[in-house]
Amino acid sequence: MLDDIALFVHIAQCRSLSAAAQRLNLPPASVTRRLQRLEETLGVQLVHRSARKFALTSEGEAYYAGLADVMQQAESTLQTLNSDLHQLRGPLTAAAPTNASIGVLAPMWSGFLKSYPQIRLTLSLSNDNKDLVENRVDIALRFGAQSETGLYQKRVGRVATRLVASPDYLAAHGTPESLDDLSRHKLIWVSSLPHWSLTYIETGREETVYLSPHVGVDDITLARQLVADGHGIALLPVTETSADLLSGRLGFVLPSWTGQDRNAYLVWPTGRLLSARARCLRDHIADFMRADPVLQGGLPS
Repeated sequence: MLDDIALFVHIAQCRSLSAAAQRLNLPPASVTRRLQRLEETLGVQLVHRSARKFALTSEGEAYYAGLADVMQQAESTLQTLNSDLHQLRGPLTAAAPTNASIGVLAPMWSGFLKSYPQIRLTLSLSNDNKDLVENRVDIALRFGAQSETGLYQKRVGRVATRLVASPDYLAAHGTPESLDDLSRHKLIWVSSLPHWSLTYIETGREETVYLSPHVGVDDITLARQLVADGHGIALLPVTETSADLLSGRLGFVLPSWTGQDRNAYLVWPTGRLLSARARCLRDHIADFMRADPVLQGGLPS
């Protein structure tokens, strides 16, 4: 009905059904049919039909006087919003995990800002998944399984997890040669899960390792630091350990076994149109992650 009201306002402004049809690029028959439908809905005649001249009825004059400014303001606002949706300038709010963003993904954010200087990016970093609607976030990058409903999801990467330890720790406590050997080592685990799920790479056989952990933390960066300082063995994503692995500060433990991969997703609220700015960031993130083997399940080399 709102579309038909807007059409009626254009008819009144043009003082002609055919002129309104031309302005709106509509077939004249469609304009006539929609005007008749609006009159039937309202229960009044809005326009006098005459081949010689155009005239609004008294009811039509009343409706036009009451609706013209409102519809003009609405159309102007819609045009502004539509233009804003298609501009690569203006505000954009994104959310992402802290650890990855200040680590392996830092060049990605820097590259985006360099490529699109007219986009005013607000980047909300947190290792917790915030409510996107409540926090007015346009798009978010998340790692791990996504169970939240009401979100579009686009998988853009995959991160391997491996057992790691420092050379000093292994020199002092020995190198495990089997999963059973882990029970004799100091183990550091992230989050409150009491076990690790490990897969033997050559056969795909999966084993669950129940732990008596030496220490548990809820922050990956701290866990990596504790491992690098020689306090034990941890199962960590290679995005967090790649620099230490390449420098020799950390090494793989039981390299024939791998932990569960952590998929990376771009998510945004369902029912919301992504602006050109958000689509631009979505594609930038996907391209960056696609080009990095470590962000596609590979190991640092």
